[in-house]
Amino acid sequence: MTLHRVVAVSRGAEVQQLARQVGQEIFVADNMDEALDIAETVNPDLILFDHCYHPTGIREFLNMTDKNSINVPVVVVGDGRDRDLSAEFIQMGAYDYLQGRDDYSRLEQIVSRIKNKCEAVNTERSAGDFFAQDYAASVSMVGRSKAFVKMLGMIRLVAASRCNPVLIIGETGTGKELAAKAVHTLRHPDEPFVAVNCASLTANLLESELFGHAKGSFTGADRDKIGLLELAGAGTILLDEISEMPMDLQAKLLRVFQEKTFRKVGGVKNITCNATIIASSNRNLYRETKANRFRRDLYYRLNICPVIIVPLKSPDRREDIPLLAEYFLKTSTICPEKRNKITSLTKLAVEALQKHDWPGNVRELCNVIERAILLETTDKIGLSSIVIDPPECGELSESPTAGYIKDFSLAKAERELIARALQETGWQKTKAADLLGITRATLYAKVRQYNIEKGSYVLKGSQNEIPASSSPSPSEGRGSPHPVTAT
Repeated sequence: MTLHRVVAVSRGAEVQQLARQVGQEIFVADNMDEALDIAETVNPDLILFDHCYHPTGIREFLNMTDKNSINVPVVVVGDGRDRDLSAEFIQMGAYDYLQGRDDYSRLEQIVSRIKNKCEAVNTERSAGDFFAQDYAASVSMVGRSKAFVKMLGMIRLVAASRCNPVLIIGETGTGKELAAKAVHTLRHPDEPFVAVNCASLTANLLESELFGHAKGSFTGADRDKIGLLELAGAGTILLDEISEMPMDLQAKLLRVFQEKTFRKVGGVKNITCNATIIASSNRNLYRETKANRFRRDLYYRLNICPVIIVPLKSPDRREDIPLLAEYFLKTSTICPEKRNKITSLTKLAVEALQKHDWPGNVRELCNVIERAILLETTDKIGLSSIVIDPPECGELSESPTAGYIKDFSLAKAERELIARALQETGWQKTKAADLLGITRATLYAKVRQYNIEKGSYVLKGSQNEIPASSSPSPSEGRGSPHPVTAT
């Protein structure tokens, strides 16, 4: 039984060999700072510590992982001389302690416990921990932040009342149709749910779709047509993006709200509207009335108890981003052969998601995760697989190459790109390698090849810019890096 990623914090071959016995990918750290750097980047399954590190240092490392929300088991490998350290290490937070060579056989048992625990956590999460507990049974919308739970409470409040029409306001991609379906499910789940996009049809077609038409009412009307208001019956009709509805049609809709009746186009008979009418908009309707693009009387008729969906860019919704990302990862069907093989996201990948403003909200986040699933080749989505469209990134600095490549020399371009990645990550080589989408061993080789030294490069715009003209030859390497060993 093996784990996917194991970190050996040791300069000796013995602990590294132990790591190879239980790990598919092995990362070697010379010191605790490097170990913390690797743990933050690759999200390992196990860290093995050599006995040469003092308990005080290991305690400090465990405190740092806890502070940085890095949840990874740490096992200390002793030398067999001091068997009294086991309780001390476990008390300070270590997962287990191997007393020496005679105790190495227990490592497989430890790995088995870690694997079983991970599988139990994944099963528990997939069972429904993505939803707010009080609303999971009735509202299938992912989120647990206070702002989101408050919105769910408003959905339940409106659904339990006789409020009709219902107004739902939210930016593009926030899930307005899901909110409308939640109101419908809570109010009358056994009745029809009908949706129409007011922005997708011309005025004449939209009127015919909503109200229906009588035979012969216009050219091509060769038979009677039942409108969506009538088709919805005692259920729900969603008027999506109602702000796009033409002004003259808004007046006819207002009559439906007030009198609960309507006529087909070209018809003379009043038809009773029994449906709950839900209107949604991604615009501020009050501002639309000020600009004379939306009827004021219709706005006040709609604005009874609006349900407002807070966008992901709001500080009140940021905590929902990792939850949504994990939900999309676990439920995606875009790549069936990778189903259940990609288990989570690395910490750096999650941080990248939380830094983005998400103008497309939940829909955009879903697309980014599905793109990452297609690109990822390991069992965890890393930073290199989080690709957000350049027009949506906003700032030039998000693209490491934009504006910084001085000419078309591949060697110079590669040298500048590596130097910039190192600068942006504070010369933490594991993070820089992840940012570049290469292994740490490859990065070390490139740093040596191009003679890139710390302090020689700073970002463009500071006192010294990244030089582009002094690229050394490959033979001018310096020093021998301590490589990352992978199997």
